[in-house]
Amino acid sequence: MVTSGNFWAFLSANLNHFLEYTSFGNFTIGHAVMIIVGLVLIYLAIAKEFEPMLLIPIGFGILLGNIPFWGAQNILVGDPGNMQIGINQSGSLLNYLYYGVSLGIFPPLIFLGLGAMIDFSTLISNPKLILIGAAAQLGIFGAYAAALAFGFQPGEAGAIGIIGGADGPTAIFVASKLAPGLIGAIAISAYTYMALVPVIQPPVMRLLTTNKERLIRMKPPRTVSKLEKILFPIIGMLFTCFIVPAGLPLLGMLFFGNLLKESTVTKRLADTVKGPLIDIVTILIGLTVGASMQATTFLTIATVQIFVLGAVSFLIATFGGVMFVKIMNLFLKEGNKMNPLIGNAGVSAMPDSARVSQAIGLEYDKTNHLLMHAMGPNVAGIIGSAVAAGVLLSFFF
Repeated sequence: MVTSGNFWAFLSANLNHFLEYTSFGNFTIGHAVMIIVGLVLIYLAIAKEFEPMLLIPIGFGILLGNIPFWGAQNILVGDPGNMQIGINQSGSLLNYLYYGVSLGIFPPLIFLGLGAMIDFSTLISNPKLILIGAAAQLGIFGAYAAALAFGFQPGEAGAIGIIGGADGPTAIFVASKLAPGLIGAIAISAYTYMALVPVIQPPVMRLLTTNKERLIRMKPPRTVSKLEKILFPIIGMLFTCFIVPAGLPLLGMLFFGNLLKESTVTKRLADTVKGPLIDIVTILIGLTVGASMQATTFLTIATVQIFVLGAVSFLIATFGGVMFVKIMNLFLKEGNKMNPLIGNAGVSAMPDSARVSQAIGLEYDKTNHLLMHAMGPNVAGIIGSAVAAGVLLSFFF
């Protein structure tokens, strides 16, 4: 016979058991903070249009990753607490998708799509511009040295330094190899500062240049032949990968995508990799990286330090690019000099940094269009960051 007391005890026990399985029963202040972070990223992406293609998936991924549940720390398939829904639980959808990040699969696929989007004509017509892209990688090695000073291990410092290349996929790729535990912080730092390029770079550019330098007009780039465009990705791949074989996954895919575009006989393939493929991979990499940014692992002092180092690396990279152009001008004849305002485009935040060059140039001369010139060091910066990644990986493997 069920008494009133037994009934209420039974009901209470089951309600308590149910509560343990809800997120309300496992919610912490840390989860609340991370959910707010995710909402802020979504807001910035929609309202301010800061890297919306990445920040919306990352922001929503943060929301997914910070819904707490019972057994969230259990990762074995046979464990009764494994509900197979969390990113750290074997057998879950998010866990399987995250292999694309942790194994370094997604970033090279993004580079494949980027290669099919890029036009290297400006760089081919004026090869000196590749030196600006190389100079801007000063931010990577400056941030690497600063990270070591902050107490990070050498491998972690290398992964953090890549933020200075202003290249999110490269930062994720290197972090997956050298600092898997820091992927979330490094990714969000890289993409956040990429979105803030129009805010971070202009003050440095104005500070380092004179009014006379800002008014320099550059010669229009020469017309590049189809043969040159076809040979460039082949020669570029062989040259860079022979120097840094560790960068082959990124550089190989970048130049392969470009060859698909420039050959003109594989238009369907080029359209696929620069359209549907890169869109799908962008969604997956953003969502899974965001989901990995859980309160227990993201809310640390190390994360704050990474954000500080990210800002420092961008400033150093901009400084390196602009100053290198000024130095080059000392050796160039009048009429061949380059406008130092294109130096900031040496970071690989394409095409945002090139647009900044154009915008600042037009402030001082409404008829001086620098965009096509800035695209040269901009695409060179993509190659440069991938080469720098290969150098760092070769150091630690």
